[in-house]
Amino acid sequence: MLEGFLIGHADDQKGGTGVTVLLAKQDAVGGVSVRGASPATRETDLLRSENTVERINAVVLSGGSAYGLEAACGVAEFLKEKGLGYDTGKLRVPIVCGASIYDLEYKSFCYPDKEMGKAACLAAAPLEDGGGMMGAGAGATVGKLLGMKCAAKSGIGIASIRRGKLEVAAVVVVNAFGNVYEPDSKHFVRGCKIGFKAIDIEDALAALERVSINYTNTTIGCILTNAKLSKADANRLADATHDAYSRCIRPVHTRYDGDAIFVMADGDVEANAVALHTLAVKAMSQAILNAVSL
Repeated sequence: MLEGFLIGHADDQKGGTGVTVLLAKQDAVGGVSVRGASPATRETDLLRSENTVERINAVVLSGGSAYGLEAACGVAEFLKEKGLGYDTGKLRVPIVCGASIYDLEYKSFCYPDKEMGKAACLAAAPLEDGGGMMGAGAGATVGKLLGMKCAAKSGIGIASIRRGKLEVAAVVVVNAFGNVYEPDSKHFVRGCKIGFKAIDIEDALAALERVSINYTNTTIGCILTNAKLSKADANRLADATHDAYSRCIRPVHTRYDGDAIFVMADGDVEANAVALHTLAVKAMSQAILNAVSL
């Protein structure tokens, strides 16, 4: 599945943080859509459709909030040693995009650094569906209306779909303010609870005036595909895939989240845009469920 990409994880389970790197074996057309109001990101302006560079080398998903963006520097150094990057004429500059979740208060003040970013690259392997608390999911939690005391542990999820020659995979770190539900349903999967009682955050919005809300959230992910895309196509795909967040996470895209989705496309498979968007949303929805099925 998606032979042009690798995924690697590194983490500090004791510290409660980590990093996940998605590597293009050569390079890939990149895109991004940031919907949350509190993002911690790297090289997202570069991915605007009107800007020059179209192809990227890696997407880094990390813990550590803005501190954790340092891990991407380690990924860039790893790629430089491999001779990969944007050709400036005299040298190559690796194009490494990324985003971080806020997990600094999960266990301790600890964040992924350059060495952890390199370690994730060295651990890179082919994608496999599933989920867990590894990599960038090490410090992820969901359902934080009432703070960490009523939140639930979550992690990172991976899911893939193949339709004929077209392949689509989703990787997501779910660290949402909201709860996670089965797509388009009221079936609670994971999130805010008092004792054994699930708290519907949308029904409890009146409590927001009485509860101190922290900016300790964010769901970040990436769609990988072998479809033939331009950068504008990739950005539109990233936009469309946010439908998966809306279907599974409630509330979502809040002022307390930095929700973002990247896209990496390295193939030459012609795909109908609506069909591709539909598959991406389906894959991302399943990846979200995998991230909380611990």
